[in-house]
Amino acid sequence: MNDEPKSAAELKEMRLNRKRAQEVDGIKAMAEIAAADIAIRQRTEKLRAMRLAKEAADRANPPESKVKGKTKARIAKRG
Repeated sequence: MNDEPKSAAELKEMRLNRKRAQEVDGIKAMAEIAAADIAIRQRTEKLRAMRLAKEAADRANPPESKVKGKTKARIAKRG
């Protein structure tokens, strides 16, 4: 590294360049965050639609009960 003392103008220019680079990095980071947020919302919307469609199909075609007439026969024997 260069250990020579910098002039005030050089230090000011270095700070200005560093600040500009940080602003550019900040803008890029915010854009990435916004893109990730949009992707999450789209996936959530797709999954919600799939879940609602499955729930509607389940309501339209309820599964058959596995319990057969044994319960009724047991009740009749007890009574």
